[in-house]
Amino acid sequence: MNTMSHTRAFPLNQHLISVSGQDQLSYLHGQLTQDLNLINEQQFLWAGHCSPKGKLWGAFKLFKHQSKFYLLGSPAECEASSRELKKYGVFAKVEIELHESPKLFGLLTNDFSATCAQFEISFSDEHNSCEFAGGIALKLDETRLVVLLNDNAELPNGISLEKDATEFSEAAILAGEPALSSDYIEEFVPQMINLQAIGGISFKKGCYTGQETVARMRYLGKNKRAMYIVQGDASQAIEDADLEIQLEDNWRRAGKIICQVFNANSNTYSALAVLPNDTQSDATLRLKQSPEQLVSIQPLPYSLEDQ
Repeated sequence: MNTMSHTRAFPLNQHLISVSGQDQLSYLHGQLTQDLNLINEQQFLWAGHCSPKGKLWGAFKLFKHQSKFYLLGSPAECEASSRELKKYGVFAKVEIELHESPKLFGLLTNDFSATCAQFEISFSDEHNSCEFAGGIALKLDETRLVVLLNDNAELPNGISLEKDATEFSEAAILAGEPALSSDYIEEFVPQMINLQAIGGISFKKGCYTGQETVARMRYLGKNKRAMYIVQGDASQAIEDADLEIQLEDNWRRAGKIICQVFNANSNTYSALAVLPNDTQSDATLRLKQSPEQLVSIQPLPYSLEDQ
């Protein structure tokens, strides 16, 4: 098999926050929805960073590399979160740094073990993070990885480098992985973007900023929204912020589109949208600014029921 065909790399427009120093674990533990004691060089987890009112500054892949904790997210999320972390970080022995142009790549593969061999990385069965000579790799599933390269490292030979990250972004949407743009910073509580469903909230840990709101959503059933995957045939790229739902002969506001992508190869529009959590799976939806564009709800690859 030609090695060019099984691994494609996509440059990611994402930023990183690094947190180092003597108090890094205890400081982040009091700021994030995740239990920091579960994170190590072999294990990454999702985590949310909330305002005191429980609204998200961002949802991140949280991992450890070279004795530092890293938060990986959209540029808007990292900008907001690093600002807030630095604000309170002055009271702890921590160094917080925003990295705006990391050597970060998404990988799509149809032969996971061969891709790992190319990078000389080895994941054990229960682990999803692996340091290697050139950096660190995060396993998202059997077809997707994120790789952070050290400053002096390059992609191995035989990797096909793509210029456009559309396919990788589409795969993240179809996996139901949230990402917030600048319009939605401090807009949603974590459960509205399914953070609990992807293991991003610890309900057993001690206090953290925004915990009261997050706990109330779980134990008092206060949350009325969830994140859905929507998709439809499209002939061109579309950008919209709002979805409408058909009720008999009328259309009314349904919810917000938080990220979207158009795949020109398959003529498909895919998006993640925050909708009422009682929205029927067969609902007829359309984009508000492009009402000719109909979309339908696709199944989430995980359960929204409380674990």
